[in-house]
Amino acid sequence: MRPVPNSLAAALFLTIAFVLAGLAHAAWLRTPLSRRLMMPLDGGLRFRDRRLFGENKTVRGFVVMVPAAALAFACLAATLSVSSLDRALELWPLSIAGYGAVGAWAGLGFMAGELPNSFVKRQLDIAPGSAPRGWGAAVICLVVDRVDSILGALIALSIVVPTPPMMWVYLLLIGPGIHLAFSALLYRWGVKARAA
Repeated sequence: MRPVPNSLAAALFLTIAFVLAGLAHAAWLRTPLSRRLMMPLDGGLRFRDRRLFGENKTVRGFVVMVPAAALAFACLAATLSVSSLDRALELWPLSIAGYGAVGAWAGLGFMAGELPNSFVKRQLDIAPGSAPRGWGAAVICLVVDRVDSILGALIALSIVVPTPPMMWVYLLLIGPGIHLAFSALLYRWGVKARAA
């Protein structure tokens, strides 16, 4: 049986790693090179005469978020290992390369976690980057938009490493606020059409 990490330490590790990866992702989205990769993931495919994910879900996000998460996990693990904090914090007993592989997998889960939500919104005729009409639907979409990628990363992680329930709780409590801050940053930088 694989050792279960300390819930709070693992949640903080994941938060810091994803903030670092998110900063790289945000910076990448502002570059002219990233605009060349604005190819829709759904390739224009339709279901019930509606796009699967829409124009906003493109290759360019995956191109950087997956390796950025891998690098962030590996660098953070290396930093903790050098300072011998990795054992004190009771994180996963992985090599630096193992953390990099887990980070890439978590980054893929993070990005893929947004796709079901996009699919549902397209089927409900909510335009990409738009909020639904009605207060209740807007609140539901706001909440789902903030937790979908976090859940995707957590599900991906759960496949390869132990993820204690309290770690999920911590991340689902603090993650949406951080995700909202990144959305605001991308809006301010002109990458997103709306801040929320």
